[in-house]
Amino acid sequence: MNKHIVLLPGDGIGPEVVAQALKVLRAVEKRFGLSFSTEEALMGGCAIDATGEPLPEATLEACKKADAVLLGAVGGPKWDNLPKRPEAGLLGIRKALGLFANLRPAVVFPELASLSCLKPELVEKGVDILVVRELTGGIYFGKPAGEELREGLRCGFNTMIYNEDEVRRIARVAFAAARGRKKRLCSVDKANVLEVSRLWRKVIVETHAEFPDVELSHMYVDNCAMQLIINPAQFDVIVTGNLFGDILSDEAAAVAGSLGMLPSASLSGTAAQGGTGLYEPIHGSAPDIAGQNKANPLATILSLAMMLRLSFAMNEAADAVEHAVREVLREGRRTGDIARAGLQGEIVGCSMMGDLVAAKI
Repeated sequence: MNKHIVLLPGDGIGPEVVAQALKVLRAVEKRFGLSFSTEEALMGGCAIDATGEPLPEATLEACKKADAVLLGAVGGPKWDNLPKRPEAGLLGIRKALGLFANLRPAVVFPELASLSCLKPELVEKGVDILVVRELTGGIYFGKPAGEELREGLRCGFNTMIYNEDEVRRIARVAFAAARGRKKRLCSVDKANVLEVSRLWRKVIVETHAEFPDVELSHMYVDNCAMQLIINPAQFDVIVTGNLFGDILSDEAAAVAGSLGMLPSASLSGTAAQGGTGLYEPIHGSAPDIAGQNKANPLATILSLAMMLRLSFAMNEAADAVEHAVREVLREGRRTGDIARAGLQGEIVGCSMMGDLVAAKI
């Protein structure tokens, strides 16, 4: 069955890293006898330059018809002072496609353990965390929000709000993810202070009845932030709201050691539910190294592996991509961002890294 993927290379290093993921996709096709059709579309700063809009209607329509979307990166100083910034395209596509669940793995690869900000004894047993963040609700989207004068003083305000359906659907994604891993889910909230977190916890507990084989625990967000540093190996899957997930997923990325190694998926539901998926590396557009063949494409290649697994249920192909990445690292091949902290190996460029992973497929 042919699957159609829309590629959004975006800005900065985005086109370079997406090109390497496409190499790997073609290698997957050849090995497993699969067929994928692809098309490129504009989003971000490049779209503003071409059309005046960060998310042109033509791009949005293409993404709605696609089986999955692979994004490089958007943004850069060139567009920072415009009324419509490239990042508005990200918010727009999340809303239009209903991408309510953001999945961000944070894995400490044994070959790159010295890159972690933590002491070796904290990561030597391996760290493999999946943060499931609710992406379209909470304080970022709650109303009322704004700025006004109160007793002569400027006041800014936002509303943190979740309804039970929003909590239940992200809980089901997180429980399903945990079921496919080590069967442990930690729900993170601030139920000792916030009413919205009390509702969150109630609905998480109710949903647990649908997944009795998954162990459920609860943790306050401040404690979770500390535990990620002092004992990250205790976590399997973490589920939390938009604001807390924004912060904790970045902290987990720091534990892993390199943004260039970390993929992500934003979903409108599980593959079984026919949900749309947007896949992207968590790093930015890095305009300072754009066009210099220095970018690390592995996060984008691993995002492709997540696409194969989550959107297409092609687990064997996804395993092959992830294994190829590990093999290349095991052989000591490194892009510049991960060739530091005493690591031994050969420094290769973005294009060569793509070639090496594709060859391992």
